Amino acid sequence: MMNDEDTEATYLIAHARKVFLLPMAMILCLMISSVAIGQPKEMVRITGGSYVPLYGNSDSNLVKVRDFYMDTHPVTHTEFIEFLYDHPKWRKSKVIALYADDNYLAQFETDLTLKKRENPNAPVTNVSWFAAKAYCASLGKRLPSVDEWEYAAMADDKIIDARKSESYNRRILSWYETPTTYRNAVGDGRGNYWGLHDMHGLVWEWTSDYNSVLISGESRGDVEGRTELFCGGAAVGATDLMNYAAFMRYAFRGSLKSNYTIRNLGFRCAVDADHVMTNTTP
Repeated sequence: MMNDEDTEATYLIAHARKVFLLPMAMILCLMISSVAIGQPKEMVRITGGSYVPLYGNSDSNLVKVRDFYMDTHPVTHTEFIEFLYDHPKWRKSKVIALYADDNYLAQFETDLTLKKRENPNAPVTNVSWFAAKAYCASLGKRLPSVDEWEYAAMADDKIIDARKSESYNRRILSWYETPTTYRNAVGDGRGNYWGLHDMHGLVWEWTSDYNSVLISGESRGDVEGRTELFCGGAAVGATDLMNYAAFMRYAFRGSLKSNYTIRNLGFRCAVDADHVMTNTTP
């Protein structure tokens, strides 16, 4: 027969289970669920589909995009500095000319510190394609393809494809005319349909195949080298806001070389959806 002390001890144990063990179990379930989903930190899943890119003019030019994950925001100065600590060869005093031009990380005071007026939470820019690719690879990621980037970027905050919306396109063109947006912090304001921030409005972004605009390729429909993007026909065809905004991006990418570093050119990373699930550890 239990006495009062035994009864009190039993009550305390039962109460502890309620206030401690149950919440802990709930937290554990959430952790397991998160792992099962396999969504990397600071990334969102983009459900694949198809779209007609700038060079296409009919359903026969549809480009298919598979499911993938993309960083919610461009890589920031702070994030890139963390990379530089672990990968010294990409510091501005050590990077070789083959991988970056003389403007590489010009906004840095030293190898690991920014100049005073620079915003640590702004997108890192003055980064070459080689450096951007190395950063993503260090995290088990990659740069998104042109098609992945364009597909994800055509969404506004309500629908997947907002390219025919006048307000959507005017906002993009207004950004093209606004100086020093690269100094603004990432993630301000509402994300788009997928939960991606700053696809438009802060910086241009590297893609893995940025120069594919000049060559034919199976993944992009093999549309005769797409020389029409740089000929009179392209200018004539770019009569509406949607085509003009897209044409500006394709023309910009076509002017790049892999070692170029530009003040308003940053990047974000992506990863295959299948790769995420395959490499998830329960």
